[in-house]
Amino acid sequence: MFGAKAEIAAREKQLEFELVMVPFEMKTLYQPKHPDVLRINPKRQVPVLIDGDLELFDSTQIFEYLEDLRPTPALWPADARERARARLLEHESDEVYFPNIVRLMGLQPTPADPVAIAARDAAARFYERMERTLGEREWLGGSYSFADIAFYMAQLFGERMGAPITSSEPRLQEWRDRMSERPAVRKVAGAMGRYLVSQGRKLPPFMDRLSAS
Repeated sequence: MFGAKAEIAAREKQLEFELVMVPFEMKTLYQPKHPDVLRINPKRQVPVLIDGDLELFDSTQIFEYLEDLRPTPALWPADARERARARLLEHESDEVYFPNIVRLMGLQPTPADPVAIAARDAAARFYERMERTLGEREWLGGSYSFADIAFYMAQLFGERMGAPITSSEPRLQEWRDRMSERPAVRKVAGAMGRYLVSQGRKLPPFMDRLSAS
């Protein structure tokens, strides 16, 4: 998820880059760890970015560097207050919403597990708040931003793990459709969907449409 966020941002910025995918399979997961990941990130996680002698880890830090490196098209709002709100939304997607989705992983066969129920309830409350945040706007932060990229990718996993956006959040559903139509998002999320299908994994309907394109 976090690597996909950084890749979407780089593609939105129309930057030239080499994408290196790390090994992954269901039994051993991300083993063996890629040597650049081990060397650059003390947390031993993707993504990492190498630009000459600059080495970065963490998707948010990579976001910020890409924004400085190529300010246009801007992926943070121009207004300072709106930019602060968008940055907070990006942070909440990773640190408030997504931990609930992590709790759901492996619990799909036991949806009545109290941990699963609590995680779905927390995700539903987050959706309700994002529905209000979106209001009549097209994008979460007013203008299209890293906040949209972060929540889209986090919710993609939420949908797969059994915490879907429901008909109670029609604006969020329309927002997700708009996100899915962006070429950078379609390329990255579509490739992810095709990989999951190749592994025999079931996709939610909106990902089915992405992976078929």
